[in-house]
Amino acid sequence: MSMPLMKVVAMYLIIAMFIIGITPKAEAGLVQSEMIAIAQTDRAADLGKIQKAIEIKMVGERLEKFGLTQDEIQARLGSLNDQQIHKLALQVDDIKAGGDGLGIVITLLVIAILVVLLLQLTGKRVVVTK
Repeated sequence: MSMPLMKVVAMYLIIAMFIIGITPKAEAGLVQSEMIAIAQTDRAADLGKIQKAIEIKMVGERLEKFGLTQDEIQARLGSLNDQQIHKLALQVDDIKAGGDGLGIVITLLVIAILVVLLLQLTGKRVVVTK
């Protein structure tokens, strides 16, 4: 083989390998239908989650402020269909009453560390006098 032909073949292989390397990998698979997933939910378990949330003192007081009695709450829960019950149960899982405050403390510590680091890197000093 002559040298110019080898250079052309080498360049072709380099370009081909580059194109093969940057193409994304495609994968396929079966996905469940959303309606099938909702139909398989357990109504009793979802109602149990909602009942536990309602039994919390703070939630019960809030519902009483809206003018609902326990009998009215039970009647409204009974009138919901399975999809609505499941959606409500998922929303109950996301409720955090008050939070733990740990996120705020960590955020404040990170900000303080960044300020101190920034002051150290710039060579500035903070002097507090009375």
